[in-house]
Amino acid sequence: MIRFDHVTKSYPGGTTAVADLTLEAPTGHTTVLVGPSGCGKTTSLRMINRMIEATSGTISIDGHDVASMNPVELRRGIGYVIQAAGLFPHRTIVDNVSTVPLLLGWPKDKARRRSMELIERVGLDPGLANRYPHQLSGGQQQRVGVARALAADPPIMLLDEPFSAVDPVVRAELQDEFLRLKSEFGKTTVFVTHDIDEAITVGDQIAVLRGGGRLAQFAQPSALLSRPADDFVAGFVGRDRGYRALGLRHVQLSVCPEPTVRAAAGTFPAAGSGTPAELGGWIVAVDEADRPTGWVAAGDGPGRQHLGGTLATPGGSLRQALDAVLSSPSGRGVVVDEEGRFAGTVTVDTVLAAIDRDRAGEGDDTP
Repeated sequence: MIRFDHVTKSYPGGTTAVADLTLEAPTGHTTVLVGPSGCGKTTSLRMINRMIEATSGTISIDGHDVASMNPVELRRGIGYVIQAAGLFPHRTIVDNVSTVPLLLGWPKDKARRRSMELIERVGLDPGLANRYPHQLSGGQQQRVGVARALAADPPIMLLDEPFSAVDPVVRAELQDEFLRLKSEFGKTTVFVTHDIDEAITVGDQIAVLRGGGRLAQFAQPSALLSRPADDFVAGFVGRDRGYRALGLRHVQLSVCPEPTVRAAAGTFPAAGSGTPAELGGWIVAVDEADRPTGWVAAGDGPGRQHLGGTLATPGGSLRQALDAVLSSPSGRGVVVDEEGRFAGTVTVDTVLAAIDRDRAGEGDDTP
């Protein structure tokens, strides 16, 4: 557990970066610090590992004041991931990941085995192990940064805007990877971001900071969205917070099975082929593994496909399901199983009915 007790950080000249901050980051959970630029997020994070020293107040880890600890020993027990990874450019990927275990005196072969294991666990091809950082994409470098932070199995992880330097698609992939690793490793994590959607996605609890480093609200994502403490929090979370809240509600939707067409053929079935009339002139195209590739419209020539919408999963969130419907050219959201295979479709009426039941507290809600 990490605890801030009335922590303040002031600089000469009267600038206060963090003001009287009190909050608790529970063991095994992810606490997110979010807020506008200059609100003290990174300063608060860096005071935990004493990269920045607090002016007053106490920061403790499992009841021990960090100010009383040796800074080097303190940092060796904390994984630290920063924006743009911060890798050593002259060292290979496997050597980058091995850095802290070797500093702790691990035998070289043990450190290398641990590094290779983590390279795979963060979703990287082991064949990249002997490459250098400049030979990797930005997203791959961030995965290496996470692997390096996990290498010595520290109980605490600090992540400072770790995914902000990559494009939106890669960022979403890294967030998913972080959630997988979070469930697997169960670290006590403090995560800094300026993106409220990212905060809601990765956080178990969220601390919203306002200008001057003052705590505006500290709550679970669902409470933050449904009960913002004041106008500042409501404005920061956004006017569409009701839609964002749907991302926290996981449901089991009734999925309608449908016929499909092979992507290679890409031709709408002929009349009398048994295609139900309610398909409305659209049918899902799938590849040889039954993964959706797009939509085929009646009258299209062979091989022509229309871009599909986003994909939902049977037990996914209401936001995911609604977005799948709204982004689909047919008005039917495509649902896939855990392997990405086509499972059927949902309609907007089905999703809205599930939202109504969820709001009324009836059925469908999966913790």
